[in-house]
Amino acid sequence: MFAVLPSMDPRIASIAPGFRALSISVEAAEVVDTGVAAEALSRACRALTTGDVAWSEPHLSAWAEVFRAFGAKPQRTPCSAAALRKRVLRDGSLPSIDPIVDLYNAVSIEYAVPVGGENIVAYVGEPRLVIADGTESFDTMKNGVVVEESPKAGEIVWRDDIGVTCRRWNWRQGTRTRLSTDADKMWFILESLPAMPLESLHDAGEQLVKGLRCMMPTAAIDSKLVDFKCQSSI
Repeated sequence: MFAVLPSMDPRIASIAPGFRALSISVEAAEVVDTGVAAEALSRACRALTTGDVAWSEPHLSAWAEVFRAFGAKPQRTPCSAAALRKRVLRDGSLPSIDPIVDLYNAVSIEYAVPVGGENIVAYVGEPRLVIADGTESFDTMKNGVVVEESPKAGEIVWRDDIGVTCRRWNWRQGTRTRLSTDADKMWFILESLPAMPLESLHDAGEQLVKGLRCMMPTAAIDSKLVDFKCQSSI
């Protein structure tokens, strides 16, 4: 069983004190039940509109402050969880993208936590959270066409040996490592700040793992907690 152990620039600890994340690695198997994702997404949207988790507002506010600290404008480029939840509150639901994507989006919406999903086979080297110098390459879509752009110097990004895989920490994912049910190996990162109880972060991870096991009963899954103190721990 492989396990993704992302590294993080220790300088980021002063920008986001207490940051911790769950790194979940998956050796995928045959998908036998895609309905699990649709049900999870529907449940998450209902939960948001009928009764929210207690930490949602302070947690998303804390993410907004972190974004401001490295020069982003959260009103225009919010963290991924805030963006998803805003769409649900506006439209009442979220359109389906792909069963795997729908599943991790559902966890993000329900638990008010940014969740990234990556096709780890497309990575060159291990994922790492860094402060961009502004020369890195990032592939994204504009008007239906893949284009290359660069983050701003000082921006916090996820990257590999080739370039940026997600801009403004967890705001926008690149196209190269985009995840779908066709991927053989998957990596998920659930990112939290102290305003979200650690127990709730683990609950969110367990919810994602449960959904993955229902979709792919024979998948092999590894989950680890990572933070700035130890970088990786079970």
